[in-house]
Amino acid sequence: MHIAIAGNIGSGKSTLTRMLARHYGWEPHYEAVEHNPYLEDYYRDIHRWSFNLEVFFLKERFRDLLSIAQADHTVIQDRTIYEGVYVFMQNNKAMGNLSDRDYATYMELFEQMMSMVRVPDLMIYLRASVPHLVGNIQKRGREYEQSIKLEYLENLNRRYDDFIYNMYKGRVMTVNKDELDFLNQPKDFAQIVDRIDSTLFGLFS
Repeated sequence: MHIAIAGNIGSGKSTLTRMLARHYGWEPHYEAVEHNPYLEDYYRDIHRWSFNLEVFFLKERFRDLLSIAQADHTVIQDRTIYEGVYVFMQNNKAMGNLSDRDYATYMELFEQMMSMVRVPDLMIYLRASVPHLVGNIQKRGREYEQSIKLEYLENLNRRYDDFIYNMYKGRVMTVNKDELDFLNQPKDFAQIVDRIDSTLFGLFS
């Protein structure tokens, strides 16, 4: 199976990926953040580096999908190729950070990739308010993230909701992150596990 964790910057995707992988014995696939050669440049000059960053992420996520498709065990993925396209790429385009030419090239490449893969068996959407996201971003202290503007996070949140509820065709489980502390409260984590068991295996229904 392929399980995906979706959500805005600071929503807790990596933490939940790690915890679920440990609980179920799934193999985790994490987003390439620490070794991304464009990320710091992007946050310094979004307009200049948007296309480079988005193509790098697209390449990495497609490689992950090919690997996941060949796996004979369950893989849980921290952020998906779909979010990269329908949330972050679309947001950069709307902000004027990509030319029409670059956007058309990117989307054609993405559509060709999608002919070779299928959607995850379950996407878990961590939905969080902007104040919650900001608190988590400040807490983890990545220097290049501290300059992220509130408007940027708000725009991403709107696009996430539009993508999940109006565009995505796969199975989704929404987790309202503001109401849960699955890292520090075992009962909150157990609630998520129960919902996954019910959705995937028909338990507790």
